[in-house]
Amino acid sequence: MANFTKQDALDYHAQGRPGKIQVIPTKPYSTQRDLSLAYSPGVAEPCLEIEKNPEDAYKYTAKGNLVAVISNGTAVLGLGNLGAIAGKPVMEGKGLLFKIFADVDVFDIEVDTTDIDKFVETVIEIAPTFGGINLEDIKAPECFEIERRVKEALDIPVMHDDQHGTAIISAAGLVSALDITGKKIEECRLVVSGAGASASACTNLYMALGIKKENIIMCDSKGTLNPRRTDLNEAKKAFVGETDADTLAEALDGADIFLGLSAKGAMTKEMLASMAPNPIVFAMANPDPEISYEDAIATRDDLIFATGRSDHPNQINNVLGFPFIFRGALDVRATAINEEMKLAAVYALAELAKEPVPDVVKKAYNKTDMAYGREYVVPTPLDPRLIEFVPPAVAKAAIDSGVSRVKEMDWDKYKEELRERMGIDHAIMRTMTAKAKANPKRVVFSDANNLKVLQAARIVKDEGIAIPILIGKTERINSLAKENAIDISDLELVDSTNPNNDKQRIKYAELLFEKRQRRGISKIEAQRLMYDRNYYGVAMVESGEVDAMISGATTRYADVIRPALQIVGKRDDVRKIAGMYIMNTKKGPYFFADTTVNMQPTAEDLVDIAVLTNEKVKEFGVDSVMAMLAYSNFGSSEGNSSIRISKAISLLHEKYPEILIDGEMQANFALNKDLRTERYPFSKLGNRDVNTLIFPNLSSGNIAYKMMQEIGSSEAIGPVLMGLKKPIHVLQLASSVREIVDMATIAVVDAQEV
Repeated sequence: MANFTKQDALDYHAQGRPGKIQVIPTKPYSTQRDLSLAYSPGVAEPCLEIEKNPEDAYKYTAKGNLVAVISNGTAVLGLGNLGAIAGKPVMEGKGLLFKIFADVDVFDIEVDTTDIDKFVETVIEIAPTFGGINLEDIKAPECFEIERRVKEALDIPVMHDDQHGTAIISAAGLVSALDITGKKIEECRLVVSGAGASASACTNLYMALGIKKENIIMCDSKGTLNPRRTDLNEAKKAFVGETDADTLAEALDGADIFLGLSAKGAMTKEMLASMAPNPIVFAMANPDPEISYEDAIATRDDLIFATGRSDHPNQINNVLGFPFIFRGALDVRATAINEEMKLAAVYALAELAKEPVPDVVKKAYNKTDMAYGREYVVPTPLDPRLIEFVPPAVAKAAIDSGVSRVKEMDWDKYKEELRERMGIDHAIMRTMTAKAKANPKRVVFSDANNLKVLQAARIVKDEGIAIPILIGKTERINSLAKENAIDISDLELVDSTNPNNDKQRIKYAELLFEKRQRRGISKIEAQRLMYDRNYYGVAMVESGEVDAMISGATTRYADVIRPALQIVGKRDDVRKIAGMYIMNTKKGPYFFADTTVNMQPTAEDLVDIAVLTNEKVKEFGVDSVMAMLAYSNFGSSEGNSSIRISKAISLLHEKYPEILIDGEMQANFALNKDLRTERYPFSKLGNRDVNTLIFPNLSSGNIAYKMMQEIGSSEAIGPVLMGLKKPIHVLQLASSVREIVDMATIAVVDAQEV
């Protein structure tokens, strides 16, 4: 679990534009004509069409991709009844997850009432705006009545995710677990700890899978729900079963399945030990499970164990469900989310769990042995295939069960549209972060006299991304940390100028002198250079005392590259190092190289740049499709630049036929495959979308990424330095805290590769 301070959380939500979501126009608006079409008088035409046929709202408005996340704040994320407005950050967060995982737009709606009638009336009256309704953080038993009445009144998908999200994901895990253990669901005994909304929904869905009601015992904090109890409300009475057991411990004796949605410590080792062979234990109390992972594993070696936590195998995470379920429901204009659609999501997730795990997921978790089995019963949230497995299954179930307005779908085309909607890898940094956390490395920050660097170091330490070492004036670092309330008590500080470090500095000077004594550096000069933070930091990397270095927040690029080349050096298999930026766009990531190092590369240099870039792009889990850019297309000009690039392409095609690259070509032909295939059908790139651009010189590459960053609504990650023997990365001047964290993450993954 991530560690952060209260102030970190507050700053995350407050800094920059307050909150986590915003509305962005999807149509042109720069001219008077655009505005006249967007509003008056042009807007009258779609209004009149919708008046004649209300279904045209899906054609002319955003209704078909818009979900309302609605709450009254009576059960906020385990925090209880905080009220409507206090729950708004959670609803915004849910909106963010909808968007990043399935490209579903969200308006969060906080309704300030605990009156069921008023709440239901409000939801029904605003429903015409939306294509779907996600009820959220509403306490039981009111949530059952609210969901029932809203579903009955509306003809759009409605789901209370607190109930059904956990049910769907855990049911997928149960399907896998039963398959792995060879148990028959109709013969299994299920014990449920907890009797709230999630427990009820899970139990109902498990019964839909085939568990018999007479084989279920549900418990609340007072014991089993049995006919002898006189204190049960109507919701709990629905799960009363004939049993002699009064306690959870008695109920678990010989049970096959334990479903925990209650509290930390509800299950003991003794209870687990009493269960049947090959027990299935889903301990999902938040944030700490009913029995700890360590205790469970120590007690039984034949169990399948799942929790809601990301730091243990088999995480039951709602984000595997709700974005993709609504995606499928919206895309066929479903009138409801019914049991058939929920079960379709269950079986789609279980099916995906059986598929070979792609390398990008294995790398993210730093595991080579991830495969269907006791420690892998559901996919991970970082699996990019979720978007093409779950929505189509849900959409098909909606059509087959008669609750969709769309009656036919080209499923192959739909899956392709889903992939394009999300981009080829919409979660690059999430994947890299997960991989870094799986095996954090020691990263030295040589600009630790800078506030943003200190903040970033604190974050990478707390999030388990890296073990930061700070280089700088100790007094200055401590003062800066104190002034800004940054706890650095557990971070290692190194002052390269401190006399106490003379022994280490001399050792590093000897290292530098040995490498550069015949390249103009004397022993005295080497000793002097080691007072420089960048030389000192690079020497730490080369000596193996740290794994990577981040610098450049307050230092010129060349002042970091110089010691990196002198001490660590470039790899033996390359002539030149190079720099690459990752441009995150709506269409997915684009990779730009060289943007930071080589002023006017030769044809041979361009070959090195292309090879290094192809290699690095693959490390990000993306297959590169590369274009080498110029002001001309395939020999249309005889200028020196075109000739140089043409030669580089010939060398690449000859020596590296496995790299998919072509050129020289203008940027519009590189990025517009229709234009390219029409004009140049012979191109090796064929009908593929280019995602990697190799620029002819430093000026063009640098200008392009900065223009994209400023006017193209693109996030730039980098520069990623390629070709050094060990990972050293140079930040942009004035990098943000997030950018520094991203670069540290990349440095850790690079160190893992080394």
